[in-house]
Amino acid sequence: MPIINTEDSFLQQIGSSESFPFNFAELEAAAREQIPAAGFGYIRSGAGGEGTLRNNRASFEKLSIVPRFLNDLSVANTSIELFGRKYLHPFLLAPVGMLKLAHEEGEKAAARAAALHHVPFIQSTVSSFSIEEVASAAPDSPKWFQLYWSNNENISYSMVDRAEKAGYEAIVLTVDTFMLGWREEDMRNQFSPLKEGYGKANYVTDTAFLSSLPSTDDDTIIKGILTNIFHPSLNWKHIAELQKRTKLPLLLKGILHPEDAKLAIEAGIDGLIVSNHGGRQMDGLISSIDALPGIAKAVNGSIPILLDSGIRRGSDVVKALALGADAVLLGRPYVYGLSIGGQRGVEKVLSNFIQETSVSLALSGAADTRAARNITLVRN
Repeated sequence: MPIINTEDSFLQQIGSSESFPFNFAELEAAAREQIPAAGFGYIRSGAGGEGTLRNNRASFEKLSIVPRFLNDLSVANTSIELFGRKYLHPFLLAPVGMLKLAHEEGEKAAARAAALHHVPFIQSTVSSFSIEEVASAAPDSPKWFQLYWSNNENISYSMVDRAEKAGYEAIVLTVDTFMLGWREEDMRNQFSPLKEGYGKANYVTDTAFLSSLPSTDDDTIIKGILTNIFHPSLNWKHIAELQKRTKLPLLLKGILHPEDAKLAIEAGIDGLIVSNHGGRQMDGLISSIDALPGIAKAVNGSIPILLDSGIRRGSDVVKALALGADAVLLGRPYVYGLSIGGQRGVEKVLSNFIQETSVSLALSGAADTRAARNITLVRN
């Protein structure tokens, strides 16, 4: 594809009567005005003193790109290939639960916006709409399913089976939420969106879950979800059994240590997502971008690596690709866009992010995502 004409893009923006935030700080400020305080606090906040949340950004900002020039950059190729499928851009929409906190159309609006830009949408287990509802809302677009393990293993297998039947292309098992992190903002607000029912759609439509309950009144359903969603016994044996239950590629999300990456390869895992859950699970963790080089060295190109947590700009994508990621996940920015303008808001965030990523890649001296591996970074 031709490199985006940034002058034309700029003129289109300033010539438009539509006002929409460009950067993350503006998006967050606008979202604060749209989302009730408790819901906004849940989306924005990090665990504990929020050191991990801050560290995700600080680590990106300590990395600087050393560009190369006089390459032919008249044609840019931002596409990537994962598990035999080609995607137009080097990012996916991260799994974010309970999107009705941001907008009534929640995951359906986000999935439709992602479909318009040919960006894969990763749906959370604790979404406000079911697998089947999201699949119906965006039937022809790439979608992955993020799985929170259930103490009742049959519920996990059932949800994976439903995702496979609905045409989802991969399963993302999150491994860092076997218990809830210390989230002071939610405690301060006395707010639990799970208890409020924002994340129950996949459970109330699941026969394995419903059959495990003594009744199906709202209180019993919520208690059942809370009983199942935290699973400190999760281990490699569960993952081995899950692999037998699906033909889809299986990725582990939440890997930060190189030794865990090596174990994943030994176990035949198809891909890894380097993530500290956006700073939401534990204070004082290594940033995802700082963990990435060690994971990339351990994996040595044998399986795809995605980078989650802290992605805010196109230059962040370039830095992640340079350090060994095959793609990245975009989270809070699109959720804020959703709160501001529903589907149209997500579309606008994605449009800007696609343009900035393309420009950042080219100005770094790389004509495609493969060439980004050769970009030099220095630490400030």
